Amino acid sequence: MDDNYRSGFVAIIGRPNVGKSTLLNRLLGQKVAIVSDKPQTTRNQIRGILTLPHAQVVFVDTPGMHKPFHRLGEYMMREVQGALSDVDLALLVVDGSHPPGQGDRYIVAEAAEAKVPSLLVVNKGDQLGDAEWVAAYRAMGDFLDTVVVSAITGQGLSDLVRKLIEHLPPGPQYYPDDMVSDQPLKFLLGEYIREKVLELTREEVPHAVAVEVEEVSPREDRELTDVRATIYVEKDSQKGIIIGRGGRMLRSIGQLARGEMEGLLDRQVNLQLWVKVKKDWRQQENTLRSLGYS
Repeated sequence: MDDNYRSGFVAIIGRPNVGKSTLLNRLLGQKVAIVSDKPQTTRNQIRGILTLPHAQVVFVDTPGMHKPFHRLGEYMMREVQGALSDVDLALLVVDGSHPPGQGDRYIVAEAAEAKVPSLLVVNKGDQLGDAEWVAAYRAMGDFLDTVVVSAITGQGLSDLVRKLIEHLPPGPQYYPDDMVSDQPLKFLLGEYIREKVLELTREEVPHAVAVEVEEVSPREDRELTDVRATIYVEKDSQKGIIIGRGGRMLRSIGQLARGEMEGLLDRQVNLQLWVKVKKDWRQQENTLRSLGYS
């Protein structure tokens, strides 16, 4: 092993809607995590892999830290705690367009309790409301360093990568050069569908949605892949919203998701979607397990 080569696992933590997934996608130059303006978009740990000539960084995107109100929320918070227990470094991402709040201080305390060295990442630096806010964020904890970035414009990202690699230990290359995520294909395709539901619906509907991809079948005789998936909701009224009048909402969800899938697979996709009701699925342990939240 090259003693100059550095590698490690880096958790991306922070409150909901501070731009963690957008930051991950921008760092990798490829979409591996869905993004939305809705809070609590990320539900699972999402791994993204950045490979450079002198280092490999395995980012672990986590759900936004929040007070859970159902078993799904409890699972999401276990995902964060699990990530913090098994990484070399944490990036605490905060929203530079707002001053620090209690939620930020809580997350700093969680990272400190897990004894994870942390870099403070002040995101939305292009919207920084007050330069003193950076100092106020920095004063919340004992950080290795502070970097002001913008996941949208790319401001400060090269500086962030340089600094986090400096704090990683010497280590091996864990993944092949061309691998940017270790997420299963069915998971990625299901997340594309859920992202479009988040984008097109509102109020309680987005948070009550889960997606299960049952089939991904490439047709060898054509440049075409059949994808069959079910969108689960908790109430009949939510099912009606997802389907829409004359099926228009479901068609829109399918069209947008299919575009994302074709970009990933580099071939045409025949996407078949169904909508089913699983009453109060976010509170049902067996259902959560069957949908991959376990």
